[in-house]
Amino acid sequence: MFALMTLFGLAMFAVVAFVGVALIGVLVKVVLIPFRIMLLPLNLLALPFIAIALLVKFAFLVAFGSIVFALLIPLAILALLVAAPVAIISSLS
Repeated sequence: MFALMTLFGLAMFAVVAFVGVALIGVLVKVVLIPFRIMLLPLNLLALPFIAIALLVKFAFLVAFGSIVFALLIPLAILALLVAAPVAIISSLS
C-alpha cells in the first residue's frame, strides 16, 4: 500500500513539475512579446538591407553556377572526344 502511495506521489510530482516548466515557458513568451513589438520598427527599417543582401547573394549564386556550367561544357566535349573512338572500336569486335 505504501508503494502505491509513493508511486502516486511521484506521478503527482511529475505532473506538477511538467506544468510548472510549461508555465515558465509561457511566461517567458508573454514577457518577450512587448519587446518584440517594441523592436518591430527597427526590423522594418532593416528590411531593405536584408533584401539587398539577398539580391547580392542570389547574383553570386547565379554567377557561380554559370561559371561551373561554362567549365563543364569543354570537359564534356573532351570526354566525348575520348569516349567516341573507344565506343567505335568496342562496337567492331
